Amino acid sequence: MIGVVVGMRSEAACLPADCGLRVACAGGRPAQAMAVAESLVAGGARRLVSFGLAGGLAPALPPGTLVLATGVADPDGICWPVAAAWRNRMAARLRGTGVGTGPVVRDRDIVEGLIAGADQPIATVAEKAALQSGTGALAVDMESHAVGQVAAVAGLPFLVVRAIADPAGRALPAVALAGLGPDGRQRPLAVLAGLLRRPRNFAALLRLAADSRAAHATLVLAGTVIGSLEDNC
Repeated sequence: MIGVVVGMRSEAACLPADCGLRVACAGGRPAQAMAVAESLVAGGARRLVSFGLAGGLAPALPPGTLVLATGVADPDGICWPVAAAWRNRMAARLRGTGVGTGPVVRDRDIVEGLIAGADQPIATVAEKAALQSGTGALAVDMESHAVGQVAAVAGLPFLVVRAIADPAGRALPAVALAGLGPDGRQRPLAVLAGLLRRPRNFAALLRLAADSRAAHATLVLAGTVIGSLEDNC
């Protein structure tokens, strides 16, 4: 059984429901990501996946780009490894170079490289640039480093599949940070309250919504592949 950790319910919805995947939502909180990953392992997961949106760090990556991590650098400088053979099979299937299928995602929309894990939101353009300069990472999220640590301790294969939502050149609007609850559900009233206080965030929030739609569309395509790699579908 494959255990999948996501940050948001909308990310979980990008995964097929009938592929034998067990999905747990961490609400964008690293400690919770570690706890739910440990729970998945205790429940019988023999592989772990960190799946969902990511913030762009490399300037050339547009929204919707799929990142297959080669490793995850955590805030303490530890790099948690991924299962290279599993990632390579995933990449081959997505690019249509695997057995029996055409490309699922256009080759130019897939990149492979390091992802950074963060314990706090990396929201501003300056913060993104500093993290990219310090790590060389392509993207950042708040679950993968926690899941990677659990996988390493348990001796289980680990995979990271992330799609760029907010690109490197755009700040994450402050009102968006209030829009995610600890259960991974969206909190529209909190976003609305934030907009009433900061109406100038409205245009940035609309851009983020469009970028997130592109990222979610990519995740739907990638989600169809994860389970099938283990013949679960």
